[in-house]
Amino acid sequence: MTSQTTVEKERASQDSPSPTPAGGLRGHPWFSLFTVAVGVMMVALDGTIVAIANPAIQKDLGASLADVQWITNGYLLALAVALITAGKLGDRFGHRQTFLIGVTGFAAASGAIGLSQSISLVIAFRVLQGLFGALLMPAALGLLRATFPAEKLNMAIGIWGMVIGASTAGGPIIGGLLVEHVSWQSVFFVNVPVGVLALALGLVILKDHRAQNAPRSFDILGILLLSGAMFSLIWAIIKAGEKWGWADGRTWAWLAASAVLFAAFAFWQTRVSEPLVPLGLFRSVPLSAGTVLMVLMAFAFMGGLFFVTFYLQGVHGLSPVDSGLRLLPLTAMMIVSSPVAGALITKFGPRVPLVGGMVLTAVAMFGMSRLTTDTGTLTMSIWFALLGLGLAPVMVGATEVIVGNAPLELSGVAGGLQQAAMQVGGSLGTAVLGAVMSSKVSSDFAGNWKEAGIPVPPDPRLEAAAEFGAVPPEVAKAPGMTPEIAGRISDVIHDTFVSGMGLAFTVAGVVAVLAAVVALFTKRGQNADAAAGGAHI
Repeated sequence: MTSQTTVEKERASQDSPSPTPAGGLRGHPWFSLFTVAVGVMMVALDGTIVAIANPAIQKDLGASLADVQWITNGYLLALAVALITAGKLGDRFGHRQTFLIGVTGFAAASGAIGLSQSISLVIAFRVLQGLFGALLMPAALGLLRATFPAEKLNMAIGIWGMVIGASTAGGPIIGGLLVEHVSWQSVFFVNVPVGVLALALGLVILKDHRAQNAPRSFDILGILLLSGAMFSLIWAIIKAGEKWGWADGRTWAWLAASAVLFAAFAFWQTRVSEPLVPLGLFRSVPLSAGTVLMVLMAFAFMGGLFFVTFYLQGVHGLSPVDSGLRLLPLTAMMIVSSPVAGALITKFGPRVPLVGGMVLTAVAMFGMSRLTTDTGTLTMSIWFALLGLGLAPVMVGATEVIVGNAPLELSGVAGGLQQAAMQVGGSLGTAVLGAVMSSKVSSDFAGNWKEAGIPVPPDPRLEAAAEFGAVPPEVAKAPGMTPEIAGRISDVIHDTFVSGMGLAFTVAGVVAVLAAVVALFTKRGQNADAAAGGAHI
């Protein structure tokens, strides 16, 4: 018993970062947190700010709908495919170097997008943005894991989650202001000074931490197999939601290819001397549960939130800026709750906050399933605030469970795993809930049209418009159209959209309940436990 305790203490001392001398900038935990937060803010902001710029890009460059979709999809594919490999690069060559390269490349790619004169160049540089963002995000978590003592890691991750939440939710507001008052190019140019600031801070403040048993070789075949598997999975999800549908044979062919490549990757990891992702990581039930929880949380949150912007802009007729302002209760609660969640998780462990957070998220989703065409701002704000309150402990706790239960020398891989789980969950949520929405609209539109007593047959183009909740402006200009009939058509489109959105939010709520059950299997990171145990001696 004594020897086991000694081994655990030795491991904790190896995995815990060494204290930084008082007064020193290099490697100072809180200055390091501020530095990585600046870089992470740039990437998180870009995830939502670009959506506001897409219509202006389409108009200015004469892009097709498919082109505009690939402004987002190209970035998403590159990010999802490269995250775990990028985390391994940080473990092998140092998270400081990886972070600085990621910041520099992301800012440079952003500037190149702003200078692009064709849609093909915009898409190409968005792919580069995704690759450099993949370098930056796991490196940021790896730096926090290596810099902060275990007993303060939750608080650091809480502030890190606050920055991501605030940046993600603030994207539509900032993007709307920039597009309306400057240009769509400014949405990308704004990353350049932020990137320069993050690079300057990183050169002065960040310290390169290397675990004693950091990997020395690189698993090239593992990288190829995992990248192919992730590409096939995300490609199938994107194309199913965009064009093919879930019944199409091509969707299932790509999903089957993904399953085969994942199986081949898992087999190879048991044969190679230094695997890309040691499968022994998943012997940790809390780490596996944290990964699944992150997928389910992102499914419910990103998939559900996808419809909120269409609801606010299409049904309520708000501008992009006003839509972003309506989401301020969500942003504010995430900003306030994330550090608090970190403190609670440090004191009580992650299980209760994670379960409670997912229960609150489920309640918010079920509440939003009851939104109507004339729901007031106060009611919406209550559900948005409750959603932010529920998400904060999950963002913080699931991240700590994944990163905290991994050895220090694999903190980059764990950070990449956390981010990849979030990307896969968000993609699945958007695609699956989009399919649920589309199916509900198809089943309800004709009946709603007939019930409204509109004296012309239903137009398939208007049914397609009902999937986005927006009434096409040409409706009012159609020959023989009266204000009364135009009003009825508008009501049908809005009612049908809200009905489909309600079903999508109900499904998201069920997924959130399932996530609450998964959260029961989480626990504090092993190294945090060791530190906490030492603190009581």
